[in-house]
Amino acid sequence: MSTDTTQTATSGDEEPSRAELAARVTELEEQIAETTSEDSQPKMSIIATKGTLDMAYPPLILASTAAAFDYEVTVFHTFWGLDILHEKRSKDLKLSSVGNPNMPMPNAIAALPGMDRMTTKMMEKKIDNNDTATIEELIDTSLEMGVEFQACQMTIDLMDYDEDDFYDGVTTGVGAATAIQDMADADIQLLI
Repeated sequence: MSTDTTQTATSGDEEPSRAELAARVTELEEQIAETTSEDSQPKMSIIATKGTLDMAYPPLILASTAAAFDYEVTVFHTFWGLDILHEKRSKDLKLSSVGNPNMPMPNAIAALPGMDRMTTKMMEKKIDNNDTATIEELIDTSLEMGVEFQACQMTIDLMDYDEDDFYDGVTTGVGAATAIQDMADADIQLLI
């Protein structure tokens, strides 16, 4: 077995010392680390599946915050989550009283007619009084920051929506295969 190494010219035909080789390896590792950190933007992929008022906020807040931290962010909206991107329906999202364990009322009362409407109005008032961004404001801000909102084509067809129903800047016609590939390439994957 040969122990010869490829000769590297330093000064003349001398072989580099172990210390010189170690220094060169360290230098190359630092260059690779710099190139990697400069050239690769972290990526977040979010799947939004719910379209109630309380479940519209998490994907939008996480997406806009990640974009502020220079993440490349994609949010794939499917089934009821598609209503978040629907320009008309997003302005009328409801809060479900029944089955919500944090709702300050028993399910028997929450199931009464009109309770969803009442709790939705209470939450909307709280959002307004707190000066919290609206769904529309969060979508606009996220789009301005470069977040890509994707609308699931199968759900568009299923719900009989038109591509013109969505906010300007939303990518329509996206399939599950694209969403899966996006998740596979992402550093952070979230299902909301």
